[in-house]
Amino acid sequence: MARAWLSLGANIGDPRGQLAEAVRRIAAHPHISVSAQSSVLTTAPWGKTDQPDFANMAIAVETSLEPIDLLDVLLAIELAMGRVREEVWGPRLIDIDIIAYERQQLQTARLTLPHPHAHEREFVTVPLAEIAPELTAWIIALGSGSP
Repeated sequence: MARAWLSLGANIGDPRGQLAEAVRRIAAHPHISVSAQSSVLTTAPWGKTDQPDFANMAIAVETSLEPIDLLDVLLAIELAMGRVREEVWGPRLIDIDIIAYERQQLQTARLTLPHPHAHEREFVTVPLAEIAPELTAWIIALGSGSP
């Protein structure tokens, strides 16, 4: 089993309810188990600021899925929950990102690990630090170019 860390966010509909539903759906997958969950943080939007505040959280999961397969499961959960990708950084019912998978560094057309912007976003680093402080420090160090 591998360990991965996910960032979840929502800002339309019932954001806190959608986060809880996303965690439930992730945990219900036969090859994923949720091992830790942060509290929910309310944050101002990032990138596109003329929209409602976001509810954000992080979870740690144990999975037998490879990174791309995990990504496919998470995208399917977003779609099943009504996520429509209309606008970059726009409002969303649910957003689930893989922040890190073990400490793999990976760059493909579909997935970059750790998440390339995680170190710049407090809505990722604050909840992640609550459940994985050492991993958060590693991500911040990588993002800032430190060894």
